[in-house]
Amino acid sequence: MSRWVVVSSLVLAVGAAPRPAVPAEPPLRLGIAGLTHSHVHGILGRKGADDVRIVGIAEANRELAERYAKRYGLDPALLFGSIEEMLEAAKPEAVAAFGPTTDHRAVVEACAPRGVHVMVEKPLAFDVREALAMQALVEKHRIHLLTNFETTWYPSVHAARALVRDGAVGEIRKVLVSDGHRGPKEIGVDPEFLEWLTDPDRNGGGALTDFGCYGANLMTWLMEGEAPLTVTAVTQQVKPAIYPRVDDEATIVLTYPRAQAILQASWNWPVSRKDMEVHGARGYVLAPDRRTIRLRRDETKAEETPPTDARPAPAHDPFAYLAAVVRGSVAVEPADLSALANNVTVARILDAARESARTGRTVRLP
Repeated sequence: MSRWVVVSSLVLAVGAAPRPAVPAEPPLRLGIAGLTHSHVHGILGRKGADDVRIVGIAEANRELAERYAKRYGLDPALLFGSIEEMLEAAKPEAVAAFGPTTDHRAVVEACAPRGVHVMVEKPLAFDVREALAMQALVEKHRIHLLTNFETTWYPSVHAARALVRDGAVGEIRKVLVSDGHRGPKEIGVDPEFLEWLTDPDRNGGGALTDFGCYGANLMTWLMEGEAPLTVTAVTQQVKPAIYPRVDDEATIVLTYPRAQAILQASWNWPVSRKDMEVHGARGYVLAPDRRTIRLRRDETKAEETPPTDARPAPAHDPFAYLAAVVRGSVAVEPADLSALANNVTVARILDAARESARTGRTVRLP
């Protein structure tokens, strides 16, 4: 064999050798603050993903913490009595909060000075002062503060918004968002959740807060971050024997210079629903459920059902998204559904809606 053939063979062999594998991103070290919000089952029971690892759980109710640890096969060493203990011992990179809405500020106050990012369950706050206090902490300590809504991960609402942005239905004129179910007691939420969900001091209201926030979040997103001019709300207690301290029925009307939104929130519907209608100057697009959209462009065309593809990772799941944001692979825009700016506007809307329902007057936002 000639020297050239030997050298060529070596070159081919080297060129064909596999490159060293790029080390995978380590899992996000996630702490849990509180276990009383039933949405916590989404992370405790999350399977088939290695992007997030729970490193600590802060819950003052030891019996509840031990019950969930046993249910999900968690190491009891992960349990701490306070968020300060958990942050000090577990050193999480981010914390997901699953407690009362009024606890969100305390979680941010504990995490922000340590540079720990936070994701809270919806809403960020029902009181705009609380929202602004959290925003100040975020800006001072340069952390991320995300708010998680179930509808953020619906392919249908994203497909609907894409059609709106592409001009398929013309300028937005009216949006209807309906969210609710038979009632938290009726559907059997965990008792620890029901306790504060029906407490006006800890949750800010009943259906108005619990479900009105979805429509406020979606409308702020559809309007590219624009806040409404006015907020008008009507609330009722259809079932005062079950919910004596909070509303169980609410309708919120938002006005913009050239559009309106009607947000329907209920603990009285016979079926669970989270749906959205966007009516424009030249057509409409409806998102009646998680995966379906229906489009009609004008009087002469029949209703269409464009495909709604599954959301690509990490935009399909709140914890994958949180990990991507913390790692810097996803940038959060101000109007995004999870974004702080959007959810401060949501807090302004909820605050104004409570005031409107209390006084019977329309509230004009600054």
